[in-house]
Amino acid sequence: MTRPPTAAQRRIIDAADPETGRIRGTETQLARLVALKLAFRHPRPPHDHFLTPEGHRVREAEPEQAPPEQPAAAEPGGVFTALLGGEPGAVASPARAREVRTAWQGLLEIRRMTNPDGATDRPCAWERGRLTHAAALALEAAGRAPASGESPGYRVADTPQPEAVAVRHPDPAELAACAETLRAAGWQVSEHRETRGGGRYLLASPRRT
Repeated sequence: MTRPPTAAQRRIIDAADPETGRIRGTETQLARLVALKLAFRHPRPPHDHFLTPEGHRVREAEPEQAPPEQPAAAEPGGVFTALLGGEPGAVASPARAREVRTAWQGLLEIRRMTNPDGATDRPCAWERGRLTHAAALALEAAGRAPASGESPGYRVADTPQPEAVAVRHPDPAELAACAETLRAAGWQVSEHRETRGGGRYLLASPRRT
């Protein structure tokens, strides 16, 4: 998102159903919110629209003070991004905790609305298209700490294997906790030994059933 929502868009977001995130508006308004990645259109009839995790974040945030119809430059971190571990300047804070909680609740709603059986206990197609960030969000939402500066923590990375991410942590106990967190979030997890160095890491894939 490169600009804050307009006054009309903000009214639609603020009026979203607090439980489901369902929104109402004209076709043009809804299509624009989808283009801004603040909403998604349900693939099944009646094709209602729902807030994305970013839309939920905007709904909880304070309205922008600048005139709503004026373009505004995006601030660093303005769009929620799960921490993969090792990002410079990543700092734990109450505001970050609220963003993570909102993003996770939004993701559970996307699971409910897009998994064929409405299940929330396993990843959905949206997550399978964003493996590292989906896994990192599950870890951060459960209170696991990402690596930051000199502080140890988890690190999530892509792998050559299809639909699999690698999760590393220097503390074996914390690595085991990461494995349990991902399993609880609907991921298949196995532990492996590094080719070099002898350390351990996790391979995690979204569970389909």
